[in-house]
Amino acid sequence: MQIATCQNYYAVSSGTTLLNMADGKSAFKIYYLSIVGRTQPELYEWDRCSLTRDDFARRFLSGAHAGIGFVTVFPHITKIFRFAPSMETVMQVKAFETRSMVPQVCSEDDGFWEFACYAEAVIAAEEYRVWAASSSVAEYLTFWCPGSDFPVITSKKLRQYWTS
Repeated sequence: MQIATCQNYYAVSSGTTLLNMADGKSAFKIYYLSIVGRTQPELYEWDRCSLTRDDFARRFLSGAHAGIGFVTVFPHITKIFRFAPSMETVMQVKAFETRSMVPQVCSEDDGFWEFACYAEAVIAAEEYRVWAASSSVAEYLTFWCPGSDFPVITSKKLRQYWTS
């Protein structure tokens, strides 16, 4: 197995907002996230990139996104997580390049697909927990994941283990 090098990962919350779509039914909770401490911070941090949160919100609202769920938005990648219309106990995920909202394929090696980075996984777990515990969509939409700090202590342990 070939293990690639990985950049450091320390994600932080950079704001939230609820976006109600033009269809009058669809709603998505938006989690803006930054990865701090990397070279080229303009690619990873909201407060240092040229795209604003309002620019993103306008672009998202102009899209044909339908359903109920949440969105994790980094300056470089966006993922929409929605509860599946065909079976609401299943969460579906779709990835986009943030600036263009061009769909991205998050495929990985050996037939595995990317689910989420650490911040997205924590948020997804909390969102899923509240979805399961809520008696209505309105109740679900009032909840926000309280996490705001998502550090990964080291992003080299798999490589160190595999090459030792």
